[in-house]
Amino acid sequence: MCSSDLAASFEREFGADGRGLDPGLARAGSAALRELPATADRAVLLCTDLHAGNVLAAQREPWLAIDPKPFVGDPAYDTVQHMLNCDVRLASDPVALARRMAGLLDLAADRVARWLFARCAQEALTDPSLRDPARRLASTFA
Repeated sequence: MCSSDLAASFEREFGADGRGLDPGLARAGSAALRELPATADRAVLLCTDLHAGNVLAAQREPWLAIDPKPFVGDPAYDTVQHMLNCDVRLASDPVALARRMAGLLDLAADRVARWLFARCAQEALTDPSLRDPARRLASTFA
C-alpha cells in the first residue's frame, strides 16, 4: 500500500469541500497516513478488507478469510477494517478497542491506535460518527 496514495486521496476528498471535518483533524490524519507505512518495521501480505462478514467457518482450518484486497504493508493496518465495523465498541472506547485488538494480535498498541485514528479521520468525511473516535484517539497522541 502506498502511503502517498492513501494520503493524497484523503487530501483530495477533504479539499473538495471538507464535509464539516475539522481541518486540524484532517491534517493530522493525512500526516499519519503518510508516516505510518513509511515507519513500519516489517511488511506482510495484507487482506485489507478483513471484517466479520469476510471471515467464514471452514473445515480445513477453524476459519477462512475471503474477499481479500491484497497489499503488502504494515501488519497493524489490517485489524483496522475490523475495528471500523465494531460500531458500538468503537464509539464507546476507541483507545481500549485498539489496545485489545493489538494484544489479541501481538501487535504494537500504539501503531494499531494510530492506524485506527488515521482511518477514522479518513472515513469521517463520509461517516460523521467516526469524528468523535478520531478526536478521542488523537488526544492520546498529544
